[in-house]
Amino acid sequence: MNEHNKREAGPDVCPGKKNQLDLHAVKEQIEQTSGPEYWRSLEELAGSEEFQEMLHREFPKGASEWIESFSRRGFLKTMGASLALAGLSGCTRLPRQEIVPYVKQPENVVPGKPMFYATAFTLGGYASPVLVESHEFRPTKIEGNPDHPASLGGTDIYAQASLLDLYDPDRAQNITYLGDIRSWDAFMAAMKGPIAVQKGIAGAGVRILTQTVSSPTLASQIKSYLDANPQAKWHVWEPINRDNVYEGAKMAFGEVVETRYDLSKADVIVSLDADFLYAGFPGSTRYIRDFAARRNPDGNMNRLYVIESTPSSTGMKADHRLPWRTSDLEMFLSRHAGGHSLANTGLTQEQLKFVEALRKDLEEHSGACVMIPGDHLSPTAHAVVHSMNASLGNVGKTVFYADPVDANPVNRNESLKALTDDIRSGKVDLLVIVGGNPVYDAPASALKSNAVAQKIYLGTHGNETAELCHWHVPEAHYLESWSDARAYDGTVSIVQPLIDPLYGGRTAHEIVTILAGQPGISGHDLVQQYWQKQQICAGICPFDDFWRKSLHDGWIEGTAFKTKNATAKTASGPATALQAANSIELNFRRDPSIYDGRFANNGWLQELPKPLTKLTWDNPVMIGPAMAERLKLNFKDVVEVEFQGKKVKGPVWIQAGHPDNSVTLFLGYGRKRAGQVGTGVGFDVYPFRTAQNPWIASGVKLTATGETYNLACTQGYQAMETPDGSERPIVQERSLAEYKKEPDFAQEEDKKTPRELTLYPNYDYSKETYSWGMAIDLNACVGCNNCIVACQSENNIAVVGQEQTLKGRHMHWIRVDAYYKGDRNNPEGFFQPVPCMQCENAPCELVCPVGATTHSTEGLNDMVYNRCIGTRYCSNNCPYKVRRFNFLLFQDWETPQYKMMRNPDVTIRSRGVMEKCTYCVQRINEARIDAERHDTTVQDGSLKTACQQSCPANAIVFGNLNDPNSVVNKWKAQPRNYSLLGELNTRPRTTYLAEVRNPNPELESERS
Repeated sequence: MNEHNKREAGPDVCPGKKNQLDLHAVKEQIEQTSGPEYWRSLEELAGSEEFQEMLHREFPKGASEWIESFSRRGFLKTMGASLALAGLSGCTRLPRQEIVPYVKQPENVVPGKPMFYATAFTLGGYASPVLVESHEFRPTKIEGNPDHPASLGGTDIYAQASLLDLYDPDRAQNITYLGDIRSWDAFMAAMKGPIAVQKGIAGAGVRILTQTVSSPTLASQIKSYLDANPQAKWHVWEPINRDNVYEGAKMAFGEVVETRYDLSKADVIVSLDADFLYAGFPGSTRYIRDFAARRNPDGNMNRLYVIESTPSSTGMKADHRLPWRTSDLEMFLSRHAGGHSLANTGLTQEQLKFVEALRKDLEEHSGACVMIPGDHLSPTAHAVVHSMNASLGNVGKTVFYADPVDANPVNRNESLKALTDDIRSGKVDLLVIVGGNPVYDAPASALKSNAVAQKIYLGTHGNETAELCHWHVPEAHYLESWSDARAYDGTVSIVQPLIDPLYGGRTAHEIVTILAGQPGISGHDLVQQYWQKQQICAGICPFDDFWRKSLHDGWIEGTAFKTKNATAKTASGPATALQAANSIELNFRRDPSIYDGRFANNGWLQELPKPLTKLTWDNPVMIGPAMAERLKLNFKDVVEVEFQGKKVKGPVWIQAGHPDNSVTLFLGYGRKRAGQVGTGVGFDVYPFRTAQNPWIASGVKLTATGETYNLACTQGYQAMETPDGSERPIVQERSLAEYKKEPDFAQEEDKKTPRELTLYPNYDYSKETYSWGMAIDLNACVGCNNCIVACQSENNIAVVGQEQTLKGRHMHWIRVDAYYKGDRNNPEGFFQPVPCMQCENAPCELVCPVGATTHSTEGLNDMVYNRCIGTRYCSNNCPYKVRRFNFLLFQDWETPQYKMMRNPDVTIRSRGVMEKCTYCVQRINEARIDAERHDTTVQDGSLKTACQQSCPANAIVFGNLNDPNSVVNKWKAQPRNYSLLGELNTRPRTTYLAEVRNPNPELESERS
């Protein structure tokens, strides 16, 4: 944990977070008052004085201060005379730079005109197909590949943020040996001797440790080396692995298979602790697209049940949700498999009714339903779910089996144990670690041993693993590399570079060629030669044509794995007893932002508010309200977590909807050698994980330390509620049955205020060629946060850091609010993306004294940065709280790598300037210019904002309101369409389609 955030370190800056929340008092207040129908935090639900005080403030207390103990006014009072003499100014003088023209302009390069190339980003072995925008050979933006069947144009937060990793100045920049810089030639020369020795003994002392490999070319290289050196071994380690998934498949089918789901055909979906609607779940981009497409209340709307041990984005979208400890869920599955009754298991009547209604719904939709188990459930649970899907007739309809994407689907924990046993036995002479960071995230301490004569590490950063290896070779970023990889359905994508390696990085392909005694073969040649041998296009087309088409498209047609006829065995076994109700369960989960820790040095992801908690820059000890009340724990309390003799301290976060007697810890924090951004952030829980208990354990103990710690949470800022406590119709939602009776329920507030009731001058936008507008479908939005990262990348939005986020100074142009409704122990959840509304009657424009915010003839609320003098009146007058102010010089003007990364079409803002969403005006202008060049108008669908283009759910549409056939006009004509805070008559150009849930009638009374 960051010691600077301890409460004793400085004054509170946010009144809404000023005092600890007394949960007992909250419970009493909730029981005495009805509270708001929709709430964003437990403070708001209780109607605390601190929360009300926060609503009165436009900016948190202390947000205008320069330093923690010195306010601006105090500083000027003390240093007024000196500052006057020094010519203090609100402007920032930027470094002077020379502009150098091309001596010989490269072919096909038009300055200011970007080019796009197809490639693939890989996470956990699964490829995400992407299109990368390049300005003068500088990758500047990542989008989804619209033609690839695995994504259909969507992306996720990790693919979007991978661009920042390319330009990370903390990347390893030199080959080192014991910390000293060496050359590539010196490295190859040093390897000749050990490799020659190993060749003579069939590679008996060689061990290769990789992450999950789905690259056909790399897998072929390694297997060829193992064939030539049969005593060498290939081990695999991935901290976020699918061991239980594959072991469960072995139990059910006798072999490892990859399970795929077709959610477009599923009327009923059951998530068993599977967060399949969020990044990191294999195939999530396509699953989100298919799921969202079936959430249309005017069509055949699906129904989602979620049983989960940790609140998730998928749980927020559920029509019915049941919070259970993982052990309770395992008990339910085992008893179902054995045909045992759930009676006398300690389940409540409400839980039993949920299970019974779920069973009936699945049987009624046999062949049109699907059950999705979470990766961390036991192998037995996975085998049971395979059996249940088969008995429901789902196989071949909504559930499909194919060969695994993983080229070496061994059990990760067993593979790592075998490696460590060999190291301890002195059998390993040469250990080659390809990627990953096993010294940090693996449970085996033997990797730290000095018993290995040569340890070689190929990695992007000088991290914990690099520190303990003899040789560290900088790894090339995927945007600097040639390779290939498989998507979740097996489709092969070609990975091609968009820029030369910035620091001479090498790929895994090149390292393996050295082991094989074949140095000098480029990655391009290796990949091309492999696919030439496959003869996919033999007799159909010349290989050169096939190769060019594959590079152009970004994927190789016809490489998806064919479905297998796998028959699941009937799962059975002894009934698992329900754990004692008061036993505390410990869950380890990947972090929603930095995954397993590999993105710890990525500022975009560190500052990305997590979907439910809206926490940034930290990992908490997450517990439920009932447990917190029982242990007398409050927000910001620091507890000591003790498990199997190991202890760690962390701040408490009380999450609505978290199961009782359950603790969730998030992986990836507490890094010691991550870089300037990620080192020392949060606390490390990897030491708690063991090979026997990688995901779930019992026997954990929590002890309050008496310390407090400020978590950087954005949930309490930018509140749109009224300080007097009156209700505002922010979230509009109904059940499907209610919607059928009253389709236009969401427009009630809009109808109350006549459009002509205004002091603003009416402007006839219909006479213009373009009048831009946006609509957001809350039914489709899954809260994936992709729009936030895409907007940050497209519009050069700065990262402000943990300290500034605590002061409410985060700069995101779009936020995704999370609202709750109902019982704090199991509330319903709702997501609402909030960009600038682009109001026609814009309150911000009237109060700006210098006309820095003004209106265009196309309906845009424009910002003129050069006029802005930083009064912040506009932000104070904005009811949607979507404006962001540069209190300090947040942009890094000095680091050359960041200069290469930025979008040249978007102005870089400096200190003292207000900024906000612009509807990606640079894209609008580019599309308009291109249309005028061809003597036409911008066609509907040809222009997309960054948030719209990246959205895997197709929840955002943007277009010309003067085009009666535009999609945005059709959305706005739907009865669900409503204006946020429409009663204010601001006439926002951004409107919403209200949320409609599809509850089971048998459970509707509990939902109501």
